[in-house]
Amino acid sequence: MNKNVYSIVLTDNVIRAVDDEAYRRGTNRSNLINQILAEYLSCVTPEMRMRQIFDSAEALLRREMLLMQQNTPSVLMLKTALQYKYRPTVNYKIELERNPELYMGRLKVQIRTQNELLKTYFERFFTEVACIEENVLRDYGFNGYKSGVSKDCFTRLLVNNPSLGEEEKGAVIGEYLNMLDETVKEFFACDMELDHALAKYQDRFIIFTDKHKI
Repeated sequence: MNKNVYSIVLTDNVIRAVDDEAYRRGTNRSNLINQILAEYLSCVTPEMRMRQIFDSAEALLRREMLLMQQNTPSVLMLKTALQYKYRPTVNYKIELERNPELYMGRLKVQIRTQNELLKTYFERFFTEVACIEENVLRDYGFNGYKSGVSKDCFTRLLVNNPSLGEEEKGAVIGEYLNMLDETVKEFFACDMELDHALAKYQDRFIIFTDKHKI
């Protein structure tokens, strides 16, 4: 969505109120004015589109996944606790593109622990998850899978299916997060039996991909 520069005249008290509200929302003056005018005139902005996606995703999330407060409309952050001693947490961060093309955004999964053994298993697990997802998506005709794995972080780009509406995209994100979180918890709760966890995840991801055609 293109942007242009326009000059408008506003009173000082209006500007102060706009700036205060923009700060509260984690945005800037121009974006807030654009959002307010778009809502009043029934125009769709990237922020409104992203909020619709996230609302749809949140409606499907497992109750174990706790929503974290954020002020940026393009970001959804969640956390969940593992059934493991010391109860380490895993954070999920979805960041959407304002103007999506081939990808609608990025997922970042991060484990919060100082335990090096857990980090090693996390890296092994998500390295294999990335291979499974890339191979399955290739079988369904998509060759643009992109991901990265380190000892405490997994990232991947989320494929944009232009045939889906915003609510449908949100539902896909919510279903994917549930599937991934369920597998992660099973893996760490069952003495890190990698082969068993990966076999189950591959079956789940094939069903998920066939259902959503992504």
